[in-house]
Amino acid sequence: MKIGILGSGVIGLTTALELQKEYPNATISIVADRFYKDTVSYVAAGIFRPGTAFSGPTEEITKKWVADSFEHWDEIRKTAEASKAGITELSGYIFSSISESITRNPLIEDVLPVYRRATEEELKICPGDWKYGSFFSTLVTECGLYLPWATQKFLNAGGMVFNKKVNTFGDIYGDHDIVINCTGMNAKELCNDRKLVPVRGQILKVDAPWLKMAYYADYDTYIVPGFSAVTCGGCRNFESWDMKVSPHDTAAIKERCEALVPGLKTAPLKEIRVGLRPHRDPCRVETEFIDIPNRGIMRIVHQYGHGGYGVTCAPGTAKHAVKLVRDVWTGYSKL
Repeated sequence: MKIGILGSGVIGLTTALELQKEYPNATISIVADRFYKDTVSYVAAGIFRPGTAFSGPTEEITKKWVADSFEHWDEIRKTAEASKAGITELSGYIFSSISESITRNPLIEDVLPVYRRATEEELKICPGDWKYGSFFSTLVTECGLYLPWATQKFLNAGGMVFNKKVNTFGDIYGDHDIVINCTGMNAKELCNDRKLVPVRGQILKVDAPWLKMAYYADYDTYIVPGFSAVTCGGCRNFESWDMKVSPHDTAAIKERCEALVPGLKTAPLKEIRVGLRPHRDPCRVETEFIDIPNRGIMRIVHQYGHGGYGVTCAPGTAKHAVKLVRDVWTGYSKL
């Protein structure tokens, strides 16, 4: 069997590794025109914390994606490869002066090792009039390390990577028995999918190695320590295609994050990154058979639309996609 994966971000690479486990004798290729720092995955803070608005086709499937993903990341975290893969444990707080619902997350409260209400004393850890709070223990996956680690692991297992821009599915007709579409925002044009919209994000990377806890607060404020820097965010500009750094967003992020953790005022700025989250409700993981005019039928498994939770949910949707590949191939083999 020849399987092609469109996209080399965290979704595409994680799916490629899952396919190699399931089909060690298959010919598996990644086809993409953007890699590593040019992917939106590289911009992500990488903390395992799906938003409550993230959804699959059903609540049951959504929860399975989330649970499967945490188990997958945690298994890597327990290995000797964890630091090379950029995966480690991380604890943090969520504070709100607006609503307790902001500090709750039913998708992960029963999945994470610890997710509990913050005590009155803990509500005073950070400056602010915090009325509600939660403490949680989770994982963080730094894509600056994970993407090259996963790529090398894929190549070592016999995978192939091709630098090619795919404008239509017809561009790769006949190259693969089954294609998995992990193209993120590019799927909007590739699939003519009006449900897929960009949600612009901007983050600051600062040098604060002393910070060991993650912090979340109102107005999309978050501070997430990683291996090489601390990520400060953020913003969510719905249906914005603007990839330029906004000085207004930079100022707002600095103001909110430094108010939450004043020690960050002296943290040197290392980098500013902008990315377009591919948001779709629901996230699309399904099979489609496309008729390429005058040529034939293509068997495609779509896997895109994770929004800002691609790193969080990549393994869960990858496992689902691999099952769909199995179903498609079994049906094809019986013809």
